[in-house]
Amino acid sequence: MRKFEDTYQHKGLRRQLVNVLKEKGITDEKVLDAINTIPRHYFLDSAFDKIAYEDRAFPIGADQTISQPYTVAYQTQLLQIRKLDKVLEIGTGSIYQATVLAELGAWVYTIERQKKLFEAQKGYYFKGKYPNIKFFYGDGFEGLPTYAPFDKIIITAAAPFVPPKLIAQLKTGGMMVIPVDEGDAQRMLRITKQADGSLLEESFEQFSFVPMLKGKNG
Repeated sequence: MRKFEDTYQHKGLRRQLVNVLKEKGITDEKVLDAINTIPRHYFLDSAFDKIAYEDRAFPIGADQTISQPYTVAYQTQLLQIRKLDKVLEIGTGSIYQATVLAELGAWVYTIERQKKLFEAQKGYYFKGKYPNIKFFYGDGFEGLPTYAPFDKIIITAAAPFVPPKLIAQLKTGGMMVIPVDEGDAQRMLRITKQADGSLLEESFEQFSFVPMLKGKNG
């Protein structure tokens, strides 16, 4: 059985990573503190232990990846998380992004379509520390209408379009952060639902994500 250790070396590497993120333009101190607090190497195979704090994505199985720390920090910063925000996350993956949101005090409802990754969540190391994460196996395009509306929605895969069912599950005044477009690069969008029901769309940097797919993969 894997032994989880967070050594002085790991903590030092996290501090270095936080400095890299600052240099790349991440300014939200709460987001930086969360990344400094959470041992990213716990979310990866022990083979990646020595390189877990490099600012890059790594494979986690089922053709999925744990996002680059810069991407996690960037999306989280755009979401402007407040304590007790109710957040829908599409694409649980390694649970790292959900853990960052939970560390910031959000209630996280996270959906994974890959059965293999969903089953792996049963061994989530921080289950006791973050009871504010709820896990679901399902189709991200459908969202979680039973639990709607949400203050914030985050999509951690490349969406071919903005899913209308997710917009419907967003509160008035709520924000969605979503990478949109097919191909090698996606535009990071932040969509805010206005009081009259219209959508304010802001476009940011380009990123590269695995594709957001319909249905469940069991």
